[in-house]
Amino acid sequence: MPVAASLKRRHRNKRLVYKDVKRKPASNRGMVKALYGERPAMNRFKEVNGAPKRTTTSVMRKCGIAYKPQGSWRRSRHSSQTPRATPGTGRRAAGIGTESRKGKVREMRTAETILGLIRERGKRGLPLERVYKLLYSRDLYLMAYGKIYRNKGAMTHGVTDETPDGMSLAKIDALIEALRYERFEWLPARRTYLPKKNGKKRPLGMPVWTDKLVQEVIRLILEAYYEPQFSDRSHGFRPERGCHTALKEIHYKWKGTVWFIEGDIAKCFDNLDHELLLNKLKEDIHDTRFIELMRDLFDAGYMEDWTYNETLSGVPQGGIVSPILSNILLDKLDKFVENTLIPQYTRGATKKRNPEYTKLWNASKLQRQKGNTEEAERLRNAFQKLPSKVTSDPDYRRLNYVRYADDFLCGFIGPKEEAEAIKQQLKTFLQDELKLELSEEKTLITHARSEAARFLGYELIRLHDDCQRTKRADTQTMCRNINTQIGLLVPKDVIEAKSQRYLGQERKAKHRSELLEYEDYSIVLAYQLEYRGIANYYQLAHNMYHLNRLKWVMETSLAKTLAHKHKVSVSKVYEKHAAKLKVQGREYKVLQASVPREGKPPLVATWGGIPLKRNMGAVLEERTTRLWNNRTELVLRLLADFCELCGSEEDVEVHHIHAMRKLHEYPGRPKPEWVQRMIALRRKTLVLCKRCHMAIEHGLPITWTLITLNEVKAQRSAKLKTILESRMR
Repeated sequence: MPVAASLKRRHRNKRLVYKDVKRKPASNRGMVKALYGERPAMNRFKEVNGAPKRTTTSVMRKCGIAYKPQGSWRRSRHSSQTPRATPGTGRRAAGIGTESRKGKVREMRTAETILGLIRERGKRGLPLERVYKLLYSRDLYLMAYGKIYRNKGAMTHGVTDETPDGMSLAKIDALIEALRYERFEWLPARRTYLPKKNGKKRPLGMPVWTDKLVQEVIRLILEAYYEPQFSDRSHGFRPERGCHTALKEIHYKWKGTVWFIEGDIAKCFDNLDHELLLNKLKEDIHDTRFIELMRDLFDAGYMEDWTYNETLSGVPQGGIVSPILSNILLDKLDKFVENTLIPQYTRGATKKRNPEYTKLWNASKLQRQKGNTEEAERLRNAFQKLPSKVTSDPDYRRLNYVRYADDFLCGFIGPKEEAEAIKQQLKTFLQDELKLELSEEKTLITHARSEAARFLGYELIRLHDDCQRTKRADTQTMCRNINTQIGLLVPKDVIEAKSQRYLGQERKAKHRSELLEYEDYSIVLAYQLEYRGIANYYQLAHNMYHLNRLKWVMETSLAKTLAHKHKVSVSKVYEKHAAKLKVQGREYKVLQASVPREGKPPLVATWGGIPLKRNMGAVLEERTTRLWNNRTELVLRLLADFCELCGSEEDVEVHHIHAMRKLHEYPGRPKPEWVQRMIALRRKTLVLCKRCHMAIEHGLPITWTLITLNEVKAQRSAKLKTILESRMR
């Protein structure tokens, strides 16, 4: 049987059988998929020869990992086999694999070393091979775990109840075994919907925890390889890049733009073609097993209302690996613009000088030499109202381009007819090469001087003011300094929409009743965090001071909320909470609420004190991960391999909670020892043995001997020292 037919038949014969399923018509029964109610019972596999391979299946079943048992193991027909006669590609010199030429097992490299080697091959444009074997590296899973466990959606379950709670080294080892013998299979994602501004809904897929972990490992590998190859004009979902880097590029490099071409790809994530993605991966990754793993990920489907649905195209929004996959495919669009459109619409070194401007400038200079100062100033004022260069020079063209995820923006210097032609070429390329469509509703051509374009929440407009001048550094003469520059503005409708939440009837600020049950500290902190997030994002705006309107509305709402809570007047609130705060050398009037703490400084929440000044050096402050020797603290605690409650070293796993505030619920009740331990450690994770974890999960009393917090810290320090020394060797 041909290989292609064999693969197709194997794929067609996959059947997933579940309980409590709303069955489809009989003709589609082969596609019916649902799920069991409990995580360990999620069995999606077929038996081969009636017996699973080795004894690792019991470990995988215990850890809740999806697997497909096989008979006696043999080399998969999907594994890459490079003939000896094939010219070398530098693979063995790169040393990414885990086995030597003679078959001897080499020492497993750290995650940083593996990713560094992959990154170097990406810079050199060399293909990757034996990528599937990189999924056997425990260090990569520990790095992935350290990166994603603290994400907001990490504790959100998928189609099973599996979460990071109960994570252990044994589970990682079992997952590696499932991948090694090709028993791992992806579960369908649980689909939900998020509302959009236009009233529509955006689909969001939530994978199970094990799938998230494997996806993060794949993302690390793909990002290390493709990141050096991506265009500098792409800013979405990339390390050390974001909205602010895209906007700064527009502000500094797009001077003189006449037309903005606003591009939006309709349902980009939902319509990415699977075969195009796989073909692109095949070009760069010569490993059939890895490609088949990615194909299975694309075909995993999703569950909606307990009914299985196939995914014929697109990558799930919510999947960890989805952003890097979209960038891999859309990089073709970036390269098309860079290599085809920009050279096509770039000509001329500079614009010609305006003859009328030059004539008046020479006349003014002549009159000044003759001593006719008044006439010289009159002529000077006249030529400074004219552009110094020809605005519609037929021999000068420039095209700029920037992309963030599925939104892109082009800045063009030239006539509108050519801007329309550029838009049409982009539309044709997306249709023919990427099988995507431009959104006609959102893809606009905007005149930069008379209209404002919208990109990443900002309004973009070409600034013009003949009266605003500054002294040139070279000639020390006064010149117009902002004309033709691109201005970044806070949209008025954004300020209005943000203010609407705090306005009541007759557009007066109102109190927020949903916050009345919280203490003053939490209320002030909630208002401050909301306002700070908006102010930080619009630090690049020329009119950032317009946020004063939003500040006044929110401050009035805050005062009314506190007044309503305590049944006092607004003036009494200001008397109680008013304070002064000095920020960047300026004193601000603020509102403060504090919570006293015994033996410690009080917790203070402050409203206000945020300067509304433009800061072009601003960068969005992303949440940083605390690292020790390139590993997160939690990973090192897990590697220490002892229970932080009783000191046991058997069956160690990690207990997770959603947030620290969960530990402070029910303040009148005595807190159990494990809650006190997590509060003392100030962590929402606790490394436990299986016995302690089961007792906590089921609310059972812990009657055995526990170790003290000082013993935990001492034992942890000793263990971590040993781990770090072993890594140094």
